[in-house]
Amino acid sequence: MSHFTTFAAIDWSGAKGARHPGIALAVCERGDAAPVLVDPPGGAWSRTEILAWLKAHADAPMLVGFDFSFAPPFLERGAYLPGEDTPVTARAFWGYVDTHSPDADLGAASFLETRRGTHFYLGAADGPKADFLHHRRCEMAYKAQGGGKLSTLYDAIGASQVAKASFAGMRLLHHLGPAVPVWPFDRVPASGALVVEIYTTIAARAAGMRKGLSKLRDGAALDTALAATGSRPHAALARYTDHATDAILASAWLRANAARADLWKPPALTPVIARTEGWTFGVG
Repeated sequence: MSHFTTFAAIDWSGAKGARHPGIALAVCERGDAAPVLVDPPGGAWSRTEILAWLKAHADAPMLVGFDFSFAPPFLERGAYLPGEDTPVTARAFWGYVDTHSPDADLGAASFLETRRGTHFYLGAADGPKADFLHHRRCEMAYKAQGGGKLSTLYDAIGASQVAKASFAGMRLLHHLGPAVPVWPFDRVPASGALVVEIYTTIAARAAGMRKGLSKLRDGAALDTALAATGSRPHAALARYTDHATDAILASAWLRANAARADLWKPPALTPVIARTEGWTFGVG
């Protein structure tokens, strides 16, 4: 994995609309210089602008981490959306989500809203929340390693939910097409860019932040976390947000861990999982 010389992390958003303050992109180069934020072209990033940025860097030796789940659970029930005629591989499912999501800027909120109560939990009217708590194999592995409470793409309510962002992300991956490979659905290339799924909490834990305190809201705390990844202090930000600091720390964490063979070949990652559910880089 040594051909990567640039490391990018993107804190993602599934919010409705065309401009998203919740998206942040940070990049660092090989070495120990702190990651820097990439300024959005319009004051706040759109998802389509992130897609364009990624395509423009397709030939760069860049490892890119997105903080969303690349596919729903499949193995637990043998389907992504049981009872609905959906594809059986992640790449095909990305296209299915895109086809059934007319939302602006690669959004996917309508995909969930039209299936609420059937596949997605959006409130008490949808029935017992426990009926929607299905998980991928990588999430189960993360919990077994002490990672804490599991999240699920079928729970679309609350501040910690990742459903809307993940389904919007699947639309981005579909439109990315063959321009940039996506691990583990594709092989790691010998040159050019590669996209992986990340979980910013893993970077926070690796930086010594204890459970329940995974957000960095000031420069001193960010520098302390960066130092734990082998990074020099960052250039002061005009404003410290969870999105910006998550992206900066995750970018440094990617750089520090990109050459770890064990993270590229986790024992539980089977060929079936690799083509259906995918895996979070950083879960052993």
